[in-house]
Amino acid sequence: MAGTMATRDTTPRRWFELTPLGSLRREMDELFENFLGLPSTMPKSEALPRLDVAETESGIEVKTDIPGMKPEDVEIEVHENMLTIKGHHEEEKKEGEEGKKFHRVERYSGSFARSVWLPCAVEEGKVTAELKEGVLTINLPKLATAKPCKVSIKA
Repeated sequence: MAGTMATRDTTPRRWFELTPLGSLRREMDELFENFLGLPSTMPKSEALPRLDVAETESGIEVKTDIPGMKPEDVEIEVHENMLTIKGHHEEEKKEGEEGKKFHRVERYSGSFARSVWLPCAVEEGKVTAELKEGVLTINLPKLATAKPCKVSIKA
């Protein structure tokens, strides 16, 4: 986990968001927004996609929902066991659309960047990604040294 990325955002706010406490804050904000009808304290421009990270014997699979995004709008980087997903979704024209008066605008637009530590070392040159029906799936094969091996015990 040691190591740094030159492209990593080092502002205290960004690092806080990557910690478990930052994750808890996001979840609490969503709780207040979704269940109590109160506005979130996190601006929509700071919205981050949620990730599922699963480990198999041969690798790591990461899935995230990014509806409306095109492959050319998403950038994936793996460096020193950290996966970073960046994207930009253009805002649709809202104001002044003929015959429409908007009462709520909640759909996300703008840029996002999400980084997550990977649970083991991966082969950075063999990472694959697929965007299908709004779901981004990233497959990261484990390094041979990170794969479990069985050791037999001699009697």
